[in-house]
Amino acid sequence: MSMKKIIGLTGGIATGKSTVSQILKNLGAIIIDADTVARQVAEKGEPVLQEIQRVFGTEMILKDGTLDRKKLGALVFNNHQAMQQLNEMIHPKIIEEIKKALNWYKNNRKNYVIIIDAALLIELRLTEMVDEVWVVAVSKEIQKKRLMKRNDLTEGAAINRIEMQMSIEEKMTHADQVIDNSGNQDDLKKQVKVLWDQMK
Repeated sequence: MSMKKIIGLTGGIATGKSTVSQILKNLGAIIIDADTVARQVAEKGEPVLQEIQRVFGTEMILKDGTLDRKKLGALVFNNHQAMQQLNEMIHPKIIEEIKKALNWYKNNRKNYVIIIDAALLIELRLTEMVDEVWVVAVSKEIQKKRLMKRNDLTEGAAINRIEMQMSIEEKMTHADQVIDNSGNQDDLKKQVKVLWDQMK
């Protein structure tokens, strides 16, 4: 049986997108994780890191020459302009690396289900590379509570981070499938398994 499918997986911060990604990986999917790619393109010695240092200052670089992600995160999540500057540096490189990875799998695998796991799937127009868009969704209240707990944030800081992203409601308008993660882990696994089996 021939199987060639590319799924774009997205969701807001703290909706459980990474958990869904892990479930799909366990089912046999190939995962291209945009967060991992973003980390790789800003590693020590990469041009992106030098650009970050030039624009945001040496204080963004740790003693060992790597990026101080915590400090940079604190800056960009409270400053729209800084976030935009960072995105302009990093996004083209992320898109380029994702395309490279996709092409490699397409050329080297007979059968595949590839998941592009990306919070900014829609914003970066990565949707043009995929056959279907799957959105992981929860209510804003659940999202806020999970984010406060996960990142040890105040309510205000959590709301700020959520509102810097495209809303889940808007993401859902682009979705071929919506995965509701308001329940427990077992419920989530069942939903993902159903979608996986339908695809096969």
